[in-house]
Amino acid sequence: MDTTDKYEVLDMSLAAQGKNNLELAELNMGALLEVRKRFVKEKPLKGVKIGLALHVTKETGILVRTLIAGGADVAITGCNPLSTQNDVAAALAEEGVKVWAYKGETNEDYYRYLNNVIKFGPQITIDDGCDLVSEIHKNYPQMIKDIICGCEETTTGIIRLKAMENDKALKYPMIAVNDNKTKHLVDNFYGTGQSTIDGITRATNLLYAGKTVVVCGYGSCGRGVAQRARGLGSNVIVTECDRFRALQAAYDGFRVMPMAEAASLGHLFCSVTGNKHVISFEHMKKMKNGAIMANSGHFDIEIELSTLAEKASSVRSVRPSMEEYVLDGKKLFVLGEGRLINLAAAEGHPSEVMSTSFCGQALACEYGVKNRDSMKPEVIQLPESLDDEIAGLQLTAMGLSIDTMTPEQSRYLNSWEEGT
Repeated sequence: MDTTDKYEVLDMSLAAQGKNNLELAELNMGALLEVRKRFVKEKPLKGVKIGLALHVTKETGILVRTLIAGGADVAITGCNPLSTQNDVAAALAEEGVKVWAYKGETNEDYYRYLNNVIKFGPQITIDDGCDLVSEIHKNYPQMIKDIICGCEETTTGIIRLKAMENDKALKYPMIAVNDNKTKHLVDNFYGTGQSTIDGITRATNLLYAGKTVVVCGYGSCGRGVAQRARGLGSNVIVTECDRFRALQAAYDGFRVMPMAEAASLGHLFCSVTGNKHVISFEHMKKMKNGAIMANSGHFDIEIELSTLAEKASSVRSVRPSMEEYVLDGKKLFVLGEGRLINLAAAEGHPSEVMSTSFCGQALACEYGVKNRDSMKPEVIQLPESLDDEIAGLQLTAMGLSIDTMTPEQSRYLNSWEEGT
């Protein structure tokens, strides 16, 4: 481990490769680079300390550079023990960024690093999963008066924040970047769909064609996973608790049933819900010999691993990111320690996907600074105009143009008198 008072990373000799990967990421993040160009000129974040608990990937590195270009002082750590790309962490450290992260962090290091970011004194927090916000509220309440706002990018984090808001425990404004339309479309649907299948494939070399894949949850992320599994030839079953989403899955052509029924049918199970023990030990007892379980929700609680580990007669690693549990004589496999499979076994979302998400993060920081005196301690959605701006930036980056309404069309849509 290489350590100074400003960073702790696995190996600084990886920095050269990290810089190569950052360079490749920038080639596919044109929308975010346009935000950076404006930030360089306007410095909307001048003098603001921003603390991040995000996946330390090459794409996140471009966000860090963008925030710094806007005048911010930045410190970053990981938001999941297996999601850091060690070469990127080293490259950021070499650039002078305060960074504490490595792939495979112990629980002790994970929280020590979170506390390093908190002790940096952030005025804006950027989170994936709400751990940074939660730690500040529980252990550093005296800091809250100096915090402008926070930004949260995951469904899991928004669930936790809404619970805090309902309990009147949320003490500073949180901008729900996850709820941007562009985030749901590009990151959750296209990004999670592709990167989850990528992670499972790297961990297993699985042939999807002819397999029964059970997708637990049919939100934006689950829809992406289900549709891509079907595209590879799988027979897909969807399990859901939400009636509307279950109906949507059925109309999309998927089989819909309770998990208790699907458990005996699936070859591969993937949970994408943000909830706890979605794949329970009782479900595991019904699974086929050779069944594979993966999670693409933020935390490692979606699969009931603690009971499986306790009841299994043996546990061994059979290949990187793939562990075998023998239960009642049958072999069950868990991928990526039950953590985010797209980052535990692969590289997360493609750079183009994260460009739109990180436009949301950067613009949310700017919005927070501009509106610091009017925001309340609640979960806030960005104005639709900013979401539209992000979509426009991405269209431009893709070399696409669209129609503009004529004055007559605009008048018609804003009037009620003209009919049949």
